[in-house]
Amino acid sequence: MNLYFLVEGMQSERKVYPAWLSHLLPELTRVPSYDEVNENNYYLISGEGYPSLYDFIPPSIEEINLSGKYNYFVLCLDAEENTVAERHAEIYDFLHQEKLELKNAELVLIVQNRCLESWLMGNRNIYATHSQKLIHPKNQFLLDYTKYYDVSVNCPEIMGKYPDFNTHAQFHGAYLKVLFEAKNTTYSKTRPGDVLKPFYLEQLLKRIEDKPGQLTTFRHFSEFCNIIKSKLPN
Repeated sequence: MNLYFLVEGMQSERKVYPAWLSHLLPELTRVPSYDEVNENNYYLISGEGYPSLYDFIPPSIEEINLSGKYNYFVLCLDAEENTVAERHAEIYDFLHQEKLELKNAELVLIVQNRCLESWLMGNRNIYATHSQKLIHPKNQFLLDYTKYYDVSVNCPEIMGKYPDFNTHAQFHGAYLKVLFEAKNTTYSKTRPGDVLKPFYLEQLLKRIEDKPGQLTTFRHFSEFCNIIKSKLPN
């Protein structure tokens, strides 16, 4: 079983996905080059953001076809201002227009709705206690954001856009940062921190178990990993 990952993000995704895969699929070993896969390996590269991600799709498919050893091509990208269905259509339209075809591998689309930070807000343990909120200098941002939309209760993926933000992803990222700051810790795309640790992922998995209708696209990623695990030798 070999997987080829192409992730959109330039920074956080290239760190978060390997960390999570080491917990969800410890049987798989990462290789530094696409042609080094043998058995139970994965290769992961960044598409350097959007829309440059599209420049990486043709050579990635070429490498997968040349190797002949990959079972899945996993493309991970943000929904941003589009719907998940629109992102799916966009990718398949591109493949059709460019006449790109996988010979032996299956394409799997993991669309982060709206972005990776939307998923990360699903950890209910990052919410500060009332006293922590009061002592933190940026507590007003957190109080305002929570009043607008409480992501500890409601699904982060479907949260709207707070005034003064240009995109949903910008707001979701800002919300996540003040949540971390209120707990006297930090998150950034270059330094994801606790997000990389097993306990953080476990809380996201607990959220989708407790709330079946929430974090739908994260659930899709989790279910894909479960499918892969079921196909690996015991």
